[in-house]
Amino acid sequence: MSATLTLRDAIATLRAAGIEDAPRDARLLLAKAMGVPADRLTLHLHDPLSHQAHQDFSALIATRATRQPMAQILGERLFWGRSFEVTRDTLDPRPETEVLVQQAIEQPFANMLDLGTGSGCILISCLLAMPKAKGLGVDISQAALRVAARNAARHGATGASFLASDWLRAVTGHYDLIVSNPPYIAQDEMAALAPEVRDWEPRRALTPGGDGLDAYRRIAATAPARLVPGGRILLEIGPTQGAAVTGLLVAQGLENIRILPDLDGRDRVVCANKPVSGPCAL
Repeated sequence: MSATLTLRDAIATLRAAGIEDAPRDARLLLAKAMGVPADRLTLHLHDPLSHQAHQDFSALIATRATRQPMAQILGERLFWGRSFEVTRDTLDPRPETEVLVQQAIEQPFANMLDLGTGSGCILISCLLAMPKAKGLGVDISQAALRVAARNAARHGATGASFLASDWLRAVTGHYDLIVSNPPYIAQDEMAALAPEVRDWEPRRALTPGGDGLDAYRRIAATAPARLVPGGRILLEIGPTQGAAVTGLLVAQGLENIRILPDLDGRDRVVCANKPVSGPCAL
């Protein structure tokens, strides 16, 4: 059977599974099975599929029909112009998180801390934009840290190091930049998530339970002590959490607090500074 006919049947299978962009996903999976670059697939659509490629493609389509995310199936996801390894132990990097990276690298920094680093995509992207800087990525998941370390090696982010820690519990030293994309989905919002997220991504990286704010409470209570005077903290948030997270940071004496939108105009990143002088700067 030609690749074209096989692709047509695969698209129908994915559509029946409720996958919105079935044609795109089927083409990417066919390219993977055939061992050709995705942007060159059109040139090979009239080629006959080898028995092995047909078997591989059928298996990939069956996997995608279970609603496993494409990034997990392909093993990588593009973020900030680079490809990062993704597994079931890490969140799938989202385009809206690039707002946090953009803001982080707008000012120079020498030593950054990434809380809940996951795949390491935030830390690594920031460090590659600031070649002389150092950065520590922490995560409670050893499996995620192994993925992050492989991503750092893959991209030559020699300034990156990693530490197993429950937020800042094992963190020492001081930083002029602290960033985090913590779990922020409220417990009662989980059921409405797409199956690709709800059923396949690590639950503790998605939600802390309750109202979704527990991670921010812990970060706000402990991160200021690890910031140098004048240092910055950048936190990704859910689109309805700006006021609540702002209040937590204000209560800890942080200043210059502002909320940045993503490309869809939704609140996405809360930024704040540690005062240069005063009680919070001690």
